[in-house]
Amino acid sequence: MGRRELQKVEPQTGGERLAEELAEVAEAIEYLRSAGRPQQAARGAAIRIDFGGLPDVEPAVQKLHIEGAGLEPKEIFDLFALLDRAADAKSVLTAAAGRFSRLGVRGQSIGDFRGLLQDLAGKILPDGTVADHASVALARLRRDTERQKKAIQESLERFLKAHRDEGVLQEEFVTIRNERFVVPVIAGQRRKLDGVIHGASSSGHTLFVEPLETIDLNNELVRLGEEEAREVHRILLEMTDRLRGHADTIRRTLAVMAELDLVFAKARFAIEFDCVMPRFGERLLLREARHPLLQDVLRRQQKKPVPISLELAKERRILLISGPNTGGKTVTLKTVGLLSLMAQAALPVPAADAEFPVFEQVLADIGDYQSIQENLSTFSAHVSNIREMALDVTPGTLVLLDELGAATDPEEGGALGVAIVEHFRAAGAFTLVSTHLMALKIYGASTEAVVNGSMGFDENTFEPTFHLQLGLPGKSAGLEIATRLGMPEDIMRRARLSLSDRERDVTRFLSELDRRVRENQALEQSLREKIAAQERAAKEIAGAWERRETAKLQELERRTEEALARFAEQARETIGKIAQAGDRRKADQDAQRRVAKAKRELREDFAANVLATEDDSRQNRIQPLRITEGARVRLKDVHEPARVSRFLANDRIEVEAGFLRLQVSRDDVIEVLPEGGAGPAGKLPPGVTYKPAPQLAPAFQEINVIGRRAEEARDAVDEFLDHAVMATASRVRIVHGHGMGVLRRTIQELLGSHPHVARFYPAPQQEGGAGATIVELRE
Repeated sequence: MGRRELQKVEPQTGGERLAEELAEVAEAIEYLRSAGRPQQAARGAAIRIDFGGLPDVEPAVQKLHIEGAGLEPKEIFDLFALLDRAADAKSVLTAAAGRFSRLGVRGQSIGDFRGLLQDLAGKILPDGTVADHASVALARLRRDTERQKKAIQESLERFLKAHRDEGVLQEEFVTIRNERFVVPVIAGQRRKLDGVIHGASSSGHTLFVEPLETIDLNNELVRLGEEEAREVHRILLEMTDRLRGHADTIRRTLAVMAELDLVFAKARFAIEFDCVMPRFGERLLLREARHPLLQDVLRRQQKKPVPISLELAKERRILLISGPNTGGKTVTLKTVGLLSLMAQAALPVPAADAEFPVFEQVLADIGDYQSIQENLSTFSAHVSNIREMALDVTPGTLVLLDELGAATDPEEGGALGVAIVEHFRAAGAFTLVSTHLMALKIYGASTEAVVNGSMGFDENTFEPTFHLQLGLPGKSAGLEIATRLGMPEDIMRRARLSLSDRERDVTRFLSELDRRVRENQALEQSLREKIAAQERAAKEIAGAWERRETAKLQELERRTEEALARFAEQARETIGKIAQAGDRRKADQDAQRRVAKAKRELREDFAANVLATEDDSRQNRIQPLRITEGARVRLKDVHEPARVSRFLANDRIEVEAGFLRLQVSRDDVIEVLPEGGAGPAGKLPPGVTYKPAPQLAPAFQEINVIGRRAEEARDAVDEFLDHAVMATASRVRIVHGHGMGVLRRTIQELLGSHPHVARFYPAPQQEGGAGATIVELRE
């Protein structure tokens, strides 16, 4: 179903619709990444939805709209399987609607089939047969059939035993021919037995005979089989009618599941190919763009493509690309064209950053269109295509021209190429052209609205580097590439001598220009590396400062505790001496002196240790807290450390503290903690590991096991209950969904024998109803 949705995808020009579809894909990407991160089960957690192996039930749904038509057992089973998967998707996406609103809306549009699934669950088996318990009559008929088969078997075994020594039996066994039980008889001994012949072996030596005494028994078995077939047909019609009552909802659910399959397929593509969500504006901007087919081919060879980067704006919308053969000019044109169409089809594009105008059309002349049948040479085929493009071009057009002006005289081809590019520039179209012609290179260098670009070439190895460099034309390097490909040296020497002085000077100029550009690039790269090294050093200094400040604060706390402990000890001694003294007045005076002395010593100790440390800390505080995603932080009024999960608007962040998910202001962060937690003091015995006790929120906790297999869900719930007991939780909720009831039964079996469970019961309707179970834990 998702593949059929993908076949409907095509470029569009509606900006609002494109933005909404891309926003939904971006949400699906974040959902998959969130589902792939290890995390504790929590309310609204992202759980991966499996769209693999979904049966195609479109023909069955179409039959539901035909009154009186009945579905086959396998069609009903496949339909149940899809509706069960849809129910799980609805439960998961609705629970995550707080974080993924668009996907939540999709989930809410899936129909509610819990009652239907519960009523019809298990009545159709995976092999396509109707289960015995599908009706009382069917169960009775199948029991009668089994008894009848047993009676026939016993009758025939008595028959075989009675005629064992008469030499009429070919073998002593019972078989079936024409749905009737028979015994094998030697063909020549047929007249010695009374019965009906139902067939012969391939050799003709054996006849399969139904003895007279079993004919009535076999007739009864046939009658039971016919009644069973009628009952199965009635059951299938009844189940079909039940499904027909939900036909419209089922059709809408199928459409939603197909659309969700496509949305998550786009998201998986984006993750696998490291894509970005494109923006739409006035520029044509690509940063580190790759052609997805090239990326896929090279990845199988354990290689990576060389990305391209370019930028064209409204005032400079023409790019002329020159450079060596096999250097990547055509791939660059195809990459820009393909990614533009992908963006307008609401697909993520393989690039680090991408912005496109909304194009009305993409016109391309790439490849060789010569045709003997149509009497077209390479040049005439190109000219015919470009003529049609020149007539159709509009300001909202992307034009791609490969090897413009080739396959004819270079001087005439250059003049024609300049005129064609100028025509598209005057029309206001974004235009990318690849060429080897000097006239076009000079035109690009001398025209303000045109950008020259070149594909890189290594002068030492005579090999292309595939890097696109904007701002200068490139040399074709035809002689160098011919040398690299093994052209004989005498031919190459003659070719170099044949070059005119002008051509030789231009080639030398372009080579020198290319060398200086590479030197500047090397200097720029060296500068970037130095800046990066300085940034790393700054981070190391900041980290050392944070560790030093943390150590000072810990020392501050220790000294404060020691000062308070000494004061408390002196106070206890003073109180004890007062209690023992006989002279009340003298004791009071002595107590006042001791208290004054203790206060003085406490102030001196506090000034010498605590305030000195705090002043030193203030003097060394050189920068604000550096908060990053994934950092461990300490919050105001929260005892446990938290971890930053993402940044929100208005200078707020979302953090996770144990099982709590909080949205707080950045000002509430009082400290950024180093990674790694402290274990218990002292060395642990061999074989013993330390794991901090979980911190559950005191109000209400839950685990969501929808989408897991029964054994995985059982293990997860068992571990969750252990954590809940250690965290002194009294009441938890287990979300298992409705589905076929397998998860609910597995979890209830676990809870019935679990030592921590006091009692359990279905959740109230406002907390999930039969799709969840409330567990009260023993104190």
